[in-house]
Amino acid sequence: MSAQPLAGQAVILTGGATGIGFSICRRLLEDGARLMLAGLDDVQVKSALDRLAAPTARVIGFAGDLSVPGVADDLVAAAIDAFGAISILVNNAGGGVIAPTLEHTEETMQATIANNLWTTLRMCRAVLPHLVERRYGRIVNIGAESVRNGLTDHAVYNAAKGGVHGLTTGLAREFAASGITVNVVAPSYTRTDELDAAMAEGRAPARFTTVIDDALALIPMGRAAEGDEVAAAVAFLAREDAGFITGQVLSVNGGSSMN
Repeated sequence: MSAQPLAGQAVILTGGATGIGFSICRRLLEDGARLMLAGLDDVQVKSALDRLAAPTARVIGFAGDLSVPGVADDLVAAAIDAFGAISILVNNAGGGVIAPTLEHTEETMQATIANNLWTTLRMCRAVLPHLVERRYGRIVNIGAESVRNGLTDHAVYNAAKGGVHGLTTGLAREFAASGITVNVVAPSYTRTDELDAAMAEGRAPARFTTVIDDALALIPMGRAAEGDEVAAAVAFLAREDAGFITGQVLSVNGGSSMN
């Protein structure tokens, strides 16, 4: 097995500047990929690039709100212009309001769906013509374990991430004959630097401690996932030798739900 199984492959990674996305970014670079790192704004993207300190030939930044029509097309065009061709898309951009259903507003529901489902759908629509033309591609969508276990206060979030899971199976069947695989990595509650800091500084919503306690209670291993563990699953599905795996949900969940 090559020490760099993604050498020569060009990747678009959305939501790559923070949290799980930054862990995925580091892993894909370690595996030899060239990377277009997309984040929400210039400040996030510049900070991530500074932390990586990777050669500009290996990683390039892009800032934009992918829930806005047209931005996904701009991102794909920029990546193709930079690298000549794209092999892999990792849809990690997301985020939303975690709250009891009756506390949601029209605005928070719309934002949660837009940030998770619309970003993924628009990115897939933007990149698929290029992958079909090349007769090769790997799409890895970040879903959520909460879709399966009904975690506290996650109903609206699950509506969005459940849509990502459903989109994945539909695209996997539709584009299998074009040499394109489409899969989901579904993490359980995952530790990130940002979340740890918010909890330590008291900036997390008041109910979030309850949500975390409930999430941990569902995990037989008794702990949260680490970002690098989620990144390892993404890197596996992105590889060329994962080519007979499509339409699947790979859960990184410590056993909180089991097949």
